[in-house]
Amino acid sequence: MWEESVNINDVKEIRVKTTVFLGVGAIDKMDFIAGELARTGVKSVLCVTGGGSYKRTGAWDHVQKACAAHDIKITLYDKVTPNPTTDSIDEAAALGRENNATAVICIGGGSPIDAGKSAAVLLANPGKTAEELYTGGFSPDKAAPIVVINLTHGTGSEANRFAVATITRLNYKPAIAFDCIYPWYSIDDPALMASLPAKQTRYVSIDAVNHSIEAATSKATNPFAILLAGECIRLVARWLPAAEENPGDLTARYFLAYAALLAGVSFDNGLLHYTHALEHPLSAVKPELSHGLGLAMIVPAVVELIYPSSAAVLAQILEPIVPGLKGIPAEAHAAASGVEQWLESVNVPEKLADDGFSEGDIPRLVELAQTTPSLGLLLSVAPVEATPERIETIYKVSMSTMK
Repeated sequence: MWEESVNINDVKEIRVKTTVFLGVGAIDKMDFIAGELARTGVKSVLCVTGGGSYKRTGAWDHVQKACAAHDIKITLYDKVTPNPTTDSIDEAAALGRENNATAVICIGGGSPIDAGKSAAVLLANPGKTAEELYTGGFSPDKAAPIVVINLTHGTGSEANRFAVATITRLNYKPAIAFDCIYPWYSIDDPALMASLPAKQTRYVSIDAVNHSIEAATSKATNPFAILLAGECIRLVARWLPAAEENPGDLTARYFLAYAALLAGVSFDNGLLHYTHALEHPLSAVKPELSHGLGLAMIVPAVVELIYPSSAAVLAQILEPIVPGLKGIPAEAHAAASGVEQWLESVNVPEKLADDGFSEGDIPRLVELAQTTPSLGLLLSVAPVEATPERIETIYKVSMSTMK
């Protein structure tokens, strides 16, 4: 039904650039990847990761073995935290430079992947800092080769040109998008995701759903982005409950990883807008906040706002989680309430007030949404104009459950 609204004379760019190995056992492709790096002259790599999942999942063993087989030295930086900072990116890049690293291997979810992508830019652009990168101080056209071993099914960063980092001293959490940070190769192995905790399983899958909703409704969207968005939401609706019931269900993990990959390519084409632009201030102010939870708390209000302008698209892609929508503007509240009810059904009922935010925080959040570098670009492609009043309304409505 949305096809009738497409302007066939509006030329769109469709992007699919990274080679992704998807499937149980995909980690075994690490030997091939190391061989390709060695063939291009790489003798030393910087491995960027965080926590301990890179070891617990066995990914680290595969990386060590593959690099050793091809005489590639590894320098390990394992201090990346959720919502990575520009300080940690500078630290990782400095360590890589000290050890003559000319490529980067990222192991983990969105935070290590984004930090590794950013460090790869700095390795190829000596003298530049992460803060300069994230505040528009320079626009890179080169980065060290990037390899990603993805340990979650939500980010999509393993297949696109985006990265995010927090500038702590400013409470800024900007995004960047450069062609040079497309990974050369990525691995989505469901067996590496089986130990993902229940909460993170939910949050990362909700991130993928948000990518889909925004990419399919932005001013930059195209039919390919909409197609991928709908399939992502269908797969998450079907397979997230199965992964919750049995975390070791590799079929469920496979299709959730595939869904997140689709969403990552979808927003590489269609971009993002309100939900991500308004979540970034939340997790910049409160770094311990899971990105996926922040998105979940505000997406119903976003759906209500944009539904009248994107009713046909949203009715179609939301069908698996909000069945029966007709694609008419008058059902905006019903669509938003339906999204909220679906979130509750997957055990994510929280709203902003539940996480410690209050209406007194809203002016600062609105300010950050408007002043954080790059967020203005996201808001500029929102399907309805992102006025300060509309941003404020989204935060207010998101404080508590919809009536």
